[in-house]
Formats: sequence, structure tokens, C-alpha cells
Amino acid sequence: MKLDKFPDSFKRKEKIIFYDKLLSQIPDLIFQMTISKKGTIRFPFLSESVISHFELTDEEIDQNTIEVLQKKIISEDFNAFLNSIETAKLNFETWYFEFRCDLPVKGLRWFRVNATKEANADDFVFYGRVSDYTENVKQELKLKISEQRYEFALEASSEGIWDYNVTTSQVFFSSQSMKMLGFEEQDKILSIDDWDSRIHPDDLEKYKKDIQFHFENTFSFYENLQRVLTNDGTYKWILSKGKVVDRDLLGNALRVIGTHSDISMQIERENELKKTLEILNEQNKRLLNFAHIVSHNLRSHANNFQMLMDIIESDADQDIKEESLIYMRTNSNDLTETIENLKELVDINSDLKPIREHLNLSQYLRKMINLLSEEFARHKVEININIPKDITVYFNPAYLESILLNFSTNAVKYSHSERTPKIQYDFELVEGVKVLSISDNGLGIDLRRHGNSLFGMYKTFHKHPNSRGIGLFMSKNQIEAMGGRVEVESEVNCGSCFKIYFNED
Repeated sequence: MKLDKFPDSFKRKEKIIFYDKLLSQIPDLIFQMTISKKGTIRFPFLSESVISHFELTDEEIDQNTIEVLQKKIISEDFNAFLNSIETAKLNFETWYFEFRCDLPVKGLRWFRVNATKEANADDFVFYGRVSDYTENVKQELKLKISEQRYEFALEASSEGIWDYNVTTSQVFFSSQSMKMLGFEEQDKILSIDDWDSRIHPDDLEKYKKDIQFHFENTFSFYENLQRVLTNDGTYKWILSKGKVVDRDLLGNALRVIGTHSDISMQIERENELKKTLEILNEQNKRLLNFAHIVSHNLRSHANNFQMLMDIIESDADQDIKEESLIYMRTNSNDLTETIENLKELVDINSDLKPIREHLNLSQYLRKMINLLSEEFARHKVEININIPKDITVYFNPAYLESILLNFSTNAVKYSHSERTPKIQYDFELVEGVKVLSISDNGLGIDLRRHGNSLFGMYKTFHKHPNSRGIGLFMSKNQIEAMGGRVEVESEVNCGSCFKIYFNED
């Protein structure tokens, strides 16, 4: 028997039963709500999912609706819940509202209601559904907490973040990255060329190779130390690290994310430590040399004294005793001079950081020439000075005066007997380093024979009565104590040129 042969009233009843059964099986939280003219709220239909989800008992289903709602909805949201219903009823609007419920088993849950309204002669009717979006809220909360932690970590750390879109050549730089370079502390999106143009020319090639190696999977991650030009025109050492996070089907890099770290202070400390270690190493070498000098020279004087004392005590001849006393006096004077030389050497090497000042090189040179004016005049020395008057060197004043005196007096002392002594003072910049050259046309030195011992203590290379072999040794120690170095060019019977390289760091 077909359904359409039943009376219409029977058909309608069957349809209602059918729809009730159908709706009860739908997992969505579906409801029908009516509001009477007097404001009484009823729920003629609640899907099974609504009843189970809100944990409604049989008693609560039969209770006054408002009382049940008040028990389920947390107090902070209850009045707003009722007001939203009233607003939707009066304005004939779709009812939309979000609220929280405190359920006996499930605890705190977030719900969202969405319903349409119809009106008839007796009351207002709402048809709608309720969605439980608790998990969404939890995920949003976790994400918010994670973002807050991330933002705090960025603010608390000194690292900047960069995000490079290889396809568009655009790079996101975090505010910390911009701050490192002395710009306004805010996030920026710039072209990769903007960053590359600020990298020191000496670092640019390695920087490009390192990131290309990572793009080609030669290295599993990218890391490069580079000097980057800041907003005030100075360079900072930036350690850049990154990793490709997205590639196309062919393996080509699409996106790279990384960090920036300003390690300028660390590099500076490392350089200072390196310099200190170099100084200490040099000091140790000098200490060993000094110990050798002390052992050798003082032992020689001691042996002489011992020999003379033995002669005086064993020989009865008065003339021999008196002659021995004269030799003892000479030996005593030599010992005093040796001790003074050793003391001067100790003074040079005892201070790791002697006092340094910016000294006008031309003025100090002319001061030295005035001190030696009588000696220069006596030997008819020709002087040629090729030094700009505004040139300064960062040096110890006493050392500079001593060095100029030593090299200049040596030029006179070892001048050639067959020609007029000439001394020339030149200044030049060699790869940014200030260099003073002192040249003469004197006897010259055979560097093949004496090059290794040229600056040794008590080393002499000419039979000059006033040669003590201490001047070059002291000058070299003074120059090196200031972080500089000295070089020599010399040819026998042609002259010598001593070049002093000043360390301005």
C-alpha cells in the first residue's frame, strides 16, 4: 500500500515522526526555541546531540528552561545570553551568540549559537544549531601563548630574524635586525640587494658562496660571518644563520628563514685577547733572551773580577797589583754600563701597555735634529725631510725620541769616510699603515752575513770605537713594545734604510 493513499492527516503525522527520528540522529546540535508574548522561553525540540553534549538529565529537560540555562551558562555570560535573545526577537535578526558553559563532566566549554527566527500569532520561533568550538579556542590560546613566548624571546634575545623569499627576492627583517644596523626599531621588508649592498666588499664573495652551497644542499644549513655597514657608516660583525624551509619539485630553494647575531663585541674581545697573547708570547721570548744576556754578560764580568782578584792575591809585585786594580776599575765601569742597559731593557718590556699619545712626527724629528745639531754640523751632515707637517703617530713620547736619536746617530757614526753624510727622512702609507723611513749613504751592512743578528744585543758590525751594539737592540724593542715593526734594507758601501711601521690600533 502506497503512502499517498493514506489520509493527509496521517501523512503529516508520519512525516513529523520521520523528521524527529532523522534529526535525532544528526550529530549537529540542533534545536527549536520558542518565546511567548510574555517572554517564556521553551525548547520544543532538542536533538539527542544537544541533550548529551550539554549533559542534560531527564529532570533538567522537564525543569524551567531559564533555571537550567542559568545552571549551565557561566554567570559572566548569562545576562548577555538573555540580552542577545531579546535583541534578536525585537529586531527580527538572525540570532548569533558565543557563550561558555560549565558542565559537570566536560568542564568549561565554548559554544556558538546560530539561529533564524520566525513569528506567528502566539510567539516567536527560532530554528538553529549550536557548535562546540572549545578545541578551536584551546588551539588559539596555545597559538597566542606560543606567539607571546616567541615575541618575548625575540625581545629578550639579541638575535634578529630574517625570512627570505627567493622567488621575489624580498626579505623580511625583524625589528631587532634593523636595530642592529642602527635603523628604526621596526619590522621591514626589503630587497635582498639592500642587504647585499651593505656587506663589506672583502666578505661578499664568501657570503654568496656559503648561501649558494646551502641552496645546492652541499651544507645542511647556512652560516656566515660578515661585516655589515650600519646607518652611521661603521661596520658591525653579523653572524648570519639560516635554513631552506621550502623547495620546489626540482629542489630549488623557495624560502629561507634565519637569524642575525651582532657579535662585534665578541670579535673585539677575541682580537684583544689575541693581541695580548701575542704580546705575552713575545714577552716570553724576550724574557728568555734577557735571561741569556744576563747569564752571559754578568758571568763574563764576574769571571774578570775573579781573575783579577786571583792575580792581586797571588802576585807580590806591586806594579802588577796596581795594574790589576786599574783593570778592575774598568771592569766595574763596564759592569755598571751593562746593568744600566739591562735596566733599560726591563723598563721597556715590563709594561704590556705603555702610555701612547698622538705625536706630531715632524715636530719630534726637528726636536731630535736640534739636539744633534752640533754633531751634525761637525760632520757636515746633509738632511732632507720629506714628512708632511700634520702627520701624527700614536706612540710613546720617550720611545719616539729615543728611536729617532738612535737611528740618526747611527747614520752619522757609520758614515762613509769618502763622502759627505746624507740622511733622508720619508713618510708613506703602506696599505693604510704609517711608515717612517730613515735612509743614509753610509757604510751599509752585509745582511747576508749579519741579517739574523742585526738587532741583537751587543752585536756590532763595524770597527767603530763607540760601537756598543745596544742602540738597534733597544730601538727594535721599543718599536715592538708599541705593536709596530722595523725592517732594514742595506748594501755594503752604499748605505742603509730603516723602515719603522707604526701600529695605530
